[in-house]
Amino acid sequence: MTVESVDAVEVKAEETQMTEVSVSVPEEEKTVGKVDEAAPKTVEKSSSYREESNFLSDLKDNENKALIELRSKLEEAILGNNLFKKEAGTESKEEQRAAAEEKEKEPEATDGTAQEGEDKQSSNDVEQPEEVVDRDITLWGVPLLPSKCAEGNDVILLKFLRAREFKVNEAFEMLKKTLEWRKEFKTDSILEEELGQDISSVAYMNGVDREGHAICYNIYGVLENEELYQKTFGTEEKRNQFLRWRIQLMEKGIQNLNFKPGGVTSLLQITDLNNSPGPSKKEIRIATKQAVSLLQDNYPEFVARNIFINVPFWYYAMNALLSPFLTQRTKSKFVFARPSKVTETLLKYISVEEIPVQYGGLKREEDTEFSVEDGGVSEIVFKAGSTTTIEIPAPEVGSTLVWDLTVMGWEVNYKEEFVPADEGSYTIIIQKGKKMGSQEGPVRNSFRNNEPGKVVLTIENSGSKKKRVFYRYKTKNCSK
Repeated sequence: MTVESVDAVEVKAEETQMTEVSVSVPEEEKTVGKVDEAAPKTVEKSSSYREESNFLSDLKDNENKALIELRSKLEEAILGNNLFKKEAGTESKEEQRAAAEEKEKEPEATDGTAQEGEDKQSSNDVEQPEEVVDRDITLWGVPLLPSKCAEGNDVILLKFLRAREFKVNEAFEMLKKTLEWRKEFKTDSILEEELGQDISSVAYMNGVDREGHAICYNIYGVLENEELYQKTFGTEEKRNQFLRWRIQLMEKGIQNLNFKPGGVTSLLQITDLNNSPGPSKKEIRIATKQAVSLLQDNYPEFVARNIFINVPFWYYAMNALLSPFLTQRTKSKFVFARPSKVTETLLKYISVEEIPVQYGGLKREEDTEFSVEDGGVSEIVFKAGSTTTIEIPAPEVGSTLVWDLTVMGWEVNYKEEFVPADEGSYTIIIQKGKKMGSQEGPVRNSFRNNEPGKVVLTIENSGSKKKRVFYRYKTKNCSK
């Protein structure tokens, strides 16, 4: 799975087959209609991209044939104890038998030598322990022995086949190398290690996309802090520690996957290049290149899509140089968004309530006001040169109203008021009208009413383009 940022574009084309790319095309804007306040429009989920099916009935004939062949090779390798490299003196019975047959073909020796050879052969026969076959080899918790018919076995094998374009021998070798690497790297126990708490802000899992993929964020801008940079990449030992930490994060993400046909079997990756160290930083180049290599070689087809946001000019230039050498499959999974298009791009793949506030969404860390139980987010699309209002009813006295609101791209005039139900009462200004620039973040506010009425949020679009507004609200009634 592809996964890092600065050096990702430097990896050889053949090493990027598991990462995949499409330059983002603006989503068609929704038709503008009259806002129905009684039944606000709910944000619909997007089906803008799909991964290949893991159902056997959906496989092409050649793909199904390759899967059957890979199962057979894997079964034979496990039962023959040939899946892992042999240490000296641990040859399998087949290898011992072949060696014995070869020995029989040799010319007959003198009596003394022959007797000595027979004694040695007899000794070897006695000393050779009974070979133990490990039928319980697993990968990401899934038993690999095909005859066990474990749910998820085919899904795992299909990942390796797709990474090698259904070339069975290449997929099998990749699988063997992955198992060898995991054994040497001690990956199966890495979740138990205490690693890199200080650098947890560099990469982390947070939320899911519209298709249910867990989202992994890579935020390299935090490495502008020289102290953190040196603590992370300053020495070879620290870079190795970072490497183990990054693999550990990957394994944590895999814990959220479901290796059943139809399940979510990959992650969405977002790499924020804002203020990230440029290609001149040697230490991060070395570390990220190692991480990219390990993740691509040992985690095939684990990234559904790679989204690069706040992309600087130099990154586009580097990618343009590499692009001619990439397969179309690889390109189909890359999305690039310049700073002014970050929110718009993320909304194609992630619902607004799952997009962090720093990227124009409504998700706040450790949010005590809104949760999944409070329902979804509503959307309004309104024309250029028009004004729209959102009304939040407050019929009960002493209620506390809480709302979130964001406008894509902003550049609008915005105000908040409380309008009493009694026409003889005065309107209360909650937030006086102000011009909201393009860099404004989402708004969260609250109001406690002392009389029945409603909160009215007014958005005036004086620009030349239609606007998309996302909002949600809740009412907390006074318990006294």
